[in-house]
Amino acid sequence: MILSIVSYGHDVLRQKCIEVEQHDPELEALITNMWETLYGADGCGLAAPQVNVPVRVFLVDSKLTYESMAEEDREYFYDGDTGIHETFINARIAEYSEDTWIDEEGCLSIPAIARDVERPWSITIEYVDRQFQPQRKTFSGITARMIQHEYDHIEGILYLDYLTPRQKSLLKDKLRKISEGEITAEYPMKFTK
Repeated sequence: MILSIVSYGHDVLRQKCIEVEQHDPELEALITNMWETLYGADGCGLAAPQVNVPVRVFLVDSKLTYESMAEEDREYFYDGDTGIHETFINARIAEYSEDTWIDEEGCLSIPAIARDVERPWSITIEYVDRQFQPQRKTFSGITARMIQHEYDHIEGILYLDYLTPRQKSLLKDKLRKISEGEITAEYPMKFTK
């Protein structure tokens, strides 16, 4: 089932999310619906608070990004990396690299806006997967960026928080229009008004 994605301005996007239990009866349906919602919105990542559920669950599919890029554009996929299709539950980023890079980011909750954001090049993350198996993995490049973006969502952080005050000021009117439903997307959204 495709779920509505909450828009910028919704309180749930600013909540620090709670951990989920392995035997949560609603977890499997939530994850299945989130994957369907992600693909219905033509996205590469989605966090549970974006579908109005404040739990520590997010999805990343950098495999589709890799497959859709021309070979010469794959420079931010490190040697041997062809992307991931992964569910992250109760994640915690354990390490960030000192090396950083800047690339453009957008967000399904903030349609029609994309801005450059500086992030660490690589991260090490601990989480449980969809089968609740403990994982500790290191990711770099685009995949690491996608994970950091979605991880921020479960911490109540938006990529806009990394912009300068001037950059944020220039977006003020557009963000108001998004929160009020004046700027929409081609997927179901839930607006604050």
